Amino acid sequence: AADEILPHRLDIRVGKIVEVSKHPDADALYVEKIDVGDKEPRTIVSGLVQYVPIEEMQGRSVLVLCNLKPAKMRGIESCGMVLCASLEEGDVKKVEPLNPPSECAAGERVFVEGYETGSPDDVLNPKKKIWDKLQVDLKTSSTCEAQWQSNPLVTKFGNVTCKSLKNAPIK
Repeated sequence: AADEILPHRLDIRVGKIVEVSKHPDADALYVEKIDVGDKEPRTIVSGLVQYVPIEEMQGRSVLVLCNLKPAKMRGIESCGMVLCASLEEGDVKKVEPLNPPSECAAGERVFVEGYETGSPDDVLNPKKKIWDKLQVDLKTSSTCEAQWQSNPLVTKFGNVTCKSLKNAPIK
């Protein structure tokens, strides 16, 4: 049962972006400092420059996948991932960070409804492809609500949404 690929293994938390800047060596990447409830904000690198203006990133609340194995992106270690809905319409790719309810505090856990019990892995083993296998079933609904296999992503203050992308993969 410990090896079951179920969404409680993902450590998804509400994060508050406290600082954001462009990556010094990569035009398409932001370097964010995000408060996810740990002692210090985490450094996370996201390829969102072409999709989200920097002023929309600063200070916003986002969903962060916190237990990915840290990875260097153009020389800066990224300790997590900002979850976004992403849709390609013709030649145009649209990307929107997921929005937790505004009442949520940084560090609050986000669950898939029905999978609130069970502990997340300390670190998702990249060899076992746990994130890849769960990610294929994460998408927004026709009402822009974030879901895994049609079960909503929930916080104690309500569901997670995105601004406008419907039936869009979340990655």
